[in-house]
Amino acid sequence: MFEELAETGYARMSMEAVTRRARVGKAALYRRWPTKEAMVVELVSEAAAAHLPATADSGSLPADVERFVRDTMADLRHPLVGRIVPDLVAESARNPSLRDALHEAVLAPRRAAVATLLRQAVDRGELPADIDMGLAVDLFGAPLYFRVLAVGGPTDDAYVTRLTHAVLAALAASR
Repeated sequence: MFEELAETGYARMSMEAVTRRARVGKAALYRRWPTKEAMVVELVSEAAAAHLPATADSGSLPADVERFVRDTMADLRHPLVGRIVPDLVAESARNPSLRDALHEAVLAPRRAAVATLLRQAVDRGELPADIDMGLAVDLFGAPLYFRVLAVGGPTDDAYVTRLTHAVLAALAASR
């Protein structure tokens, strides 16, 4: 399904094309997923769940931010992910049902994991207790997603270091 989604995009992908590619019967596919949306949301959320940000307390907010940036960057560099994620973001703007389902199944767990890291930093005294948690979660991932999915450009070690410092500075100011 991921190859079909990457090649054709969500709007043009059909259940019939998935059955041909997967060499399964339509009945089997429709028994498991009644709609294309249900299939895409379930499979994308399963893949995303395997790549949630690590939440083990490292004892250091800078280490947590850098690990998040490196791990997320590695995920976004995957050839299929690099084609599927931008397409689903665009389709979500046109399809509120898909947007809501992906938010609940994919984004909410990622945001919760980041919030866990931030609460650990608050508990260690690295961030103020009155930090704007929603804004802080946004700051953790938004610059990286924008760079990788919209702008392009190098995402080498020097970029990781600069982005880590920028996110830390923004977090310090996000009261």
